[in-house]
Amino acid sequence: MKRLVAVLALLGALVGTSLGAQEAAAPETDVPVVIDKAPERQCQPDIGCVTNLPLPRFVSLKGSEGNARRGPGLTHRIDWVFTRAGMPLKITAEFENWRRVEDFEGAGGWVHFSLLSGVRSALVTLDMAQLHADPDDGATVVAQAELGVIGRILECNPAWCRVSLDGTRGWIRKSSIWGVTEDEVVQ
Repeated sequence: MKRLVAVLALLGALVGTSLGAQEAAAPETDVPVVIDKAPERQCQPDIGCVTNLPLPRFVSLKGSEGNARRGPGLTHRIDWVFTRAGMPLKITAEFENWRRVEDFEGAGGWVHFSLLSGVRSALVTLDMAQLHADPDDGATVVAQAELGVIGRILECNPAWCRVSLDGTRGWIRKSSIWGVTEDEVVQ
């Protein structure tokens, strides 16, 4: 009995509560011992609890390979492996050092944040998409990009993004790429 009282007192000290003499002295009663715990942090629906950055948001794969797991932790099974450096990914959730991401096709899972980069990239979703000298359909076409090409986003206005694809820079319609939201402006 004294040992139980000592354990309960130690437990109370560890969690920052104190057990009254009545509670500790009468453990044979049916009064439950309540241990206070810190209130859970309330998260806003479109803001990440860990980073306070907007959700969803776009990032890119830092290296040439990244495992996407079923849950946020190394003990979870690998469901998917991303294999293209610079691939744009959409972060949809955060948990500690893990980010839930998805690719253009919606495949993904939980990835450790160290595998991700804030450098913005885009995936060309239209075969032979045109890169223009200026953000205008009438501007000179400087190159065409094949379906699936990944490039770096340099800037975006409401309808166009200036990208660098294999060293060629030009403006491409947002409707021809994936990696930026419809109304997003990138500077």
